[in-house]
Amino acid sequence: MSAAASARQILTRLHEIMAGRTHAQHKLDRVVETIAESLHSEVCSIYLLREGALELYATQGLNPDAVHMTRMGLSEGLVGAIARNIETLNLAEAKAHPDFLYRPETGEEKFHSFAGVPIVYRERAVGVLCVQHADPRRYEEVEIEALQTTAMVLSELIAHKELVDDVEAIDLGNTNTETEVIEGLILVKGLATGQAVFHQPRIEIDQVVAEDIEAERQRVYRAFDKMREQIDQLGKEPEFGKGGEHVEVLETYKMFAYDEGWSRRINEAIDSGLTAEAAIERVQQRTRMRMREIDDPLLADRMHDLEDLSNRLLRIVSGQLGTAATQGLRRDSILIARNLGPAELLEYDRRRLKGVVLEEGSLTAHVVIVARAMGIPVLGRVTGVLSKVSEGDEVLLDADRGLVTLRPGQALLDAFDARFAKNRERQAAYAELRDVEPFTRDGTRITVMMNAGLRDDMSSLAMTGADGVGLFRTEFQFLVSATLPARDRQMRLYRDVLDAAGDKPVIFRTVDIGGDKAVPYLNSQVAERDENPAMGWRALRLSLEREGLLKAQARALLEAAAGRQLSVMFPMVSEPWEFDAAKQVFEEQLDFLRGRRRLLPEAIEYGCMLEVPALAEVLEQLVPRLSFISVGTNDLTQFLFAADRANPKLAERYDWLSPAILRFLQRVVRGVEGYPVRLGVCGEMGGRRLEALALLGIGYRRLSITPAAVGPIKELVRKVDLDEISQQMTSWLANPPRSLREALKAWADERGIEAD
Repeated sequence: MSAAASARQILTRLHEIMAGRTHAQHKLDRVVETIAESLHSEVCSIYLLREGALELYATQGLNPDAVHMTRMGLSEGLVGAIARNIETLNLAEAKAHPDFLYRPETGEEKFHSFAGVPIVYRERAVGVLCVQHADPRRYEEVEIEALQTTAMVLSELIAHKELVDDVEAIDLGNTNTETEVIEGLILVKGLATGQAVFHQPRIEIDQVVAEDIEAERQRVYRAFDKMREQIDQLGKEPEFGKGGEHVEVLETYKMFAYDEGWSRRINEAIDSGLTAEAAIERVQQRTRMRMREIDDPLLADRMHDLEDLSNRLLRIVSGQLGTAATQGLRRDSILIARNLGPAELLEYDRRRLKGVVLEEGSLTAHVVIVARAMGIPVLGRVTGVLSKVSEGDEVLLDADRGLVTLRPGQALLDAFDARFAKNRERQAAYAELRDVEPFTRDGTRITVMMNAGLRDDMSSLAMTGADGVGLFRTEFQFLVSATLPARDRQMRLYRDVLDAAGDKPVIFRTVDIGGDKAVPYLNSQVAERDENPAMGWRALRLSLEREGLLKAQARALLEAAAGRQLSVMFPMVSEPWEFDAAKQVFEEQLDFLRGRRRLLPEAIEYGCMLEVPALAEVLEQLVPRLSFISVGTNDLTQFLFAADRANPKLAERYDWLSPAILRFLQRVVRGVEGYPVRLGVCGEMGGRRLEALALLGIGYRRLSITPAAVGPIKELVRKVDLDEISQQMTSWLANPPRSLREALKAWADERGIEAD
């Protein structure tokens, strides 16, 4: 029997049970009998969350005296693990599982096999449905599917007071009024305060069992047509009409909207006897469970896009079309969501939307790219936030420190307001420095440039007064595109960037993809096998192997810079020959265009990133061929310390102000002395005030940093005496103090230089 047929058999029996006029406990007893019989299982039990513990509410096969007597915490037993992790367990031998807990009053000692699924309501586990058998065996996939479908139906029946007399006692919702602080992953920095607004208002599914399967199927077909029409219409909105990476994001989004596999799974759920709404929710629950098991961040991000579309489809088919965006934000709001699609973020009123808090999310998610362009702080991976916050709760979002505070007291509100006010004062002071050149106290001009990766980033050039773009990350266009960006599309982006920069320089870094920035359309078998992607087949290594990719980008850059200067930087150069090979690709394309009498750049200068430590050992061979070198401190640090910066256990372990890093960086400065080459830093290190102070002290005079850091760094530069800090850094690096960071901070404090 198929999973759909097995589930349909159970749902038909459930429908008959619910039509009876018996009391709730009798119905619940009949439910477990039905499930046990349909799955040929000797035991079926239902546990529900009551007063913080999972209580046995009904059983077929265990000791009936244990009903309402057996209770387990969320940290206890297999049942607790299922509810705590919202996961499915399927065990041939339950006792072998580390979470197994024997409760003698149930009489379950003779049963070996165990399978359990969470009963989920409003994205929270409110109970567990489980089956057991005396023989050691794993339950078949069709049986697990039937259990999961049944559990979803049970959650709705319980919520509608059809299966439990004392439903008020069941922990169905959040009633917390206490202050709670939760940590998260910083996706887009910033501070924000406002009232909690759920991205998707709760959709109540009133009917879960279908009366006419074909009618439900037609409802889903019509909903798909309407959803696809909406997605197509979004591409015509003004935000997309301006061009930019948002267009590529939407194209990937549309791929899922037209995915036949997704619609097929929903149809299979309808075949099991569910209504259109329940079928969509069923497939969505399955997707959420899969996301918890996915380690590949790129695949997980694409699953998030699919969940966003599932929510949209559910609202259409239910007739509850209003999202928080379409209903309008009435006051300053912090948006709360499991995940958020990029297209839906653009629907919000930017005057009222102050921040976003996601239960999931990652740095590579499409919505992060859009949010950064919109200037909206985002905190991701805020575990359990959906179950801990209620609509209208006051929320403090600190995406500088990675914290979100729910229901803060007056003291916390006052402290946050004071910090907010101080932050605004600082930003106003930094804004006043927009047209001020950053000279040190002893008269040395420091070049302060900004990093960028989107068309929209270029507006920050005028707003901050940066000296130019020291790093334009061309890979953003590749990362958000469903297919390899065509040469003419690349050219339009590069030309728009140069137009926006005007007479200020822009350094384009050739594409850095592969490894931990995987794109599905390249299908690099070597990259897929990388055990350490950061040090794998990526950046220039991949570009030189796939010469067509680099040729197309070279031609696009050369044509975009016609009549202007072009500055090109190659990433992850390890040896001089790699730089030579990449430059040769550009020179060949230059000859090609010259032969066709195309307008060429007035001048071309080539440089490279220094992020692989090996390059420092042969720098004297390469420097004569370069116009500039930019030190990428993010990758350099992880390579020097053999510490993956994506590993949370190592992310904060190694300090940028350690003598090892600073001595290495100082050696690079000395290695280029006497050569007409511009040396700078384009990593995150240069955008932190204390770290920037150290860089100035060891000889760096060019920094390329995030736009938000330009003002603070310009302000810092004007307070520094280079001779004084240089002498002090030389002394410290010769004889390092116990903590160079603490020593430098104390030195800065004595001179009235704010380090934070």
